[in-house]
Amino acid sequence: MNVKAILILCCITLALFGRTLAQPAAKPFIKLTEPSKENNNVSAARQFIIGSVTKNSSLMINAQRVKVYSTGAFAWELNLSEGDTAFTIVAISPEGKSISKRIHYNLRFPKPAEPVKDFGIESIQTFPEGNLVLMPGDAIQFKVKAFPGANMSTLNGTVLYELPVTQTNGMTGIYQGTYVVQSSDSFFASRFQVTLKSADGQEISKATRDSFSVMSSLASDVAITKGRLAHLEYGLGDDRLGGAKIGYLDSLIPLKIIGKVGSHYKIRLAKSRTAYIPDEHVTLMAKGSFEPSSLTGKWNVYGDSVYDYVNVNLFSRLPYQSFQLNDPSRIVVDVFGATNNTNWITQMESVKEIERVWYEQVADDIFRINIQLKHRQHWGHQVSYRGNTLVIKIKQQPKNLSINKMVIALDAGHGGTNTGAGSPTGVLEKTLTLAVTLKLQKLLEAQGATVIMTRNKETFFDNKERILFYRDSLPDLLLSIHLNSSADPIRVGGTSTFYRYIGFRPLSHAIYKRMLELGLSEYGNNSSFNFMLNSPIEYPNALVEALFLSNPEEEEKILNETFQQQMAEKIAQGIKDFLEGCEEVQGNK
Repeated sequence: MNVKAILILCCITLALFGRTLAQPAAKPFIKLTEPSKENNNVSAARQFIIGSVTKNSSLMINAQRVKVYSTGAFAWELNLSEGDTAFTIVAISPEGKSISKRIHYNLRFPKPAEPVKDFGIESIQTFPEGNLVLMPGDAIQFKVKAFPGANMSTLNGTVLYELPVTQTNGMTGIYQGTYVVQSSDSFFASRFQVTLKSADGQEISKATRDSFSVMSSLASDVAITKGRLAHLEYGLGDDRLGGAKIGYLDSLIPLKIIGKVGSHYKIRLAKSRTAYIPDEHVTLMAKGSFEPSSLTGKWNVYGDSVYDYVNVNLFSRLPYQSFQLNDPSRIVVDVFGATNNTNWITQMESVKEIERVWYEQVADDIFRINIQLKHRQHWGHQVSYRGNTLVIKIKQQPKNLSINKMVIALDAGHGGTNTGAGSPTGVLEKTLTLAVTLKLQKLLEAQGATVIMTRNKETFFDNKERILFYRDSLPDLLLSIHLNSSADPIRVGGTSTFYRYIGFRPLSHAIYKRMLELGLSEYGNNSSFNFMLNSPIEYPNALVEALFLSNPEEEEKILNETFQQQMAEKIAQGIKDFLEGCEEVQGNK
């Protein structure tokens, strides 16, 4: 071997040796996402230890071997006994280095409820909950837990009756009753007293947590909507998605106020129909403003190159609700406070989506507009006012349903400070939804589609901003991509899609069927979903919960870029299936 060859060999050897020195064996670690503390007081026996260790490590919890996924993730279920229990977690790296962590659980089961043993009042609940502004005839329900076998009353001597134990799961001392607001009542921001009296003359009172007022005859009882996101809600129920929405309203619509619960005005839409609206979406009118009502006038029905229109003349703006029906496909709009005085409906031949229109007076103050469509698929509609004319704008089915003729909106869920769910290894939902959505964008654009993105980088957008952005952009379709999460990382998993309106179900169902081809388990195609990105009626939309990021097995899949690409391909194929499934006309007319 010549000198030059020896020098080259030495250089290669030194380079490889240097690389080895630069890349020492990874230091073993144990990172827990659940529990987050070393000492944990819990009230349920079933708990989970969730986290990650160095890749390719072995893991033991109290000398029991635990499965470690290729990502380093693991999840271990515990069934605790009452009292203190310690767990030692030991991770051993492929090089034989070990690290340990010790955590403690202190399980104390909640004590069973007991009757009140000493003379007194333990708790008061009122329904509806919250600080209330009431009208004569409104009812306040009381449920009180107190010393049993006594007499209880509240405002104006209203009696609260002790329930039999057959209605209280054996608990004595549960009192219930209802107070109906009288026209003579004039209380303002008052906390009601409930009074307990014993047979031997003892007496004790306790005030409600919330306050109550009777709406003053001098107060404004009409408000008008403001802004672009005013919406009505069915009732006072609430969850992490907010109250169940009836739908959005145009601005400057007068509403009759009949009370208030917390930050929500109670609205009378019709004699038999009430709703609620957040106070941030209305402005109070001057006292003496008229309660909204109107006769209906002439209709004009016509079309242009993209939309069909139904214009209904009214004397004033009125609140409304729209919904979709199938078999045959129809759009229905209920106008509250309207009474029929329509003598003719003019329908022009320029319409391309509307088959026919008609009306019903379903109640004295509810006027129903029926619009039957020519195609089975709903492509979206809008309801607004032009002056006092109610305008229903109906998207025509596109003449060409090829994907390269579509404008498709893609919403990568979460972003910025809104991180979404976390995985056992600590990866955030916002990162992975963006990765999948960017791959989907490339696929759709390669097929010729025009793609609108909520975000194409790591940034924050409020859901209200997203709604308004797409309301202005008016895509043909919207997909919002998310990853699901559960407190149970072992049993709960699978793919799912969500839609709100029945007319948009075909889009979510087509994508769902394709997602199942990835080998993911079923979590369902879910309807009536109250998520903000499912609330627009202007275009078909669906939310895709691709899989459960909380499940280590499914996390392992979604962290793989090849699987992300496959998922994007399935969603794209689902969109194509949806477009191909849109029938030209519906059979019933």
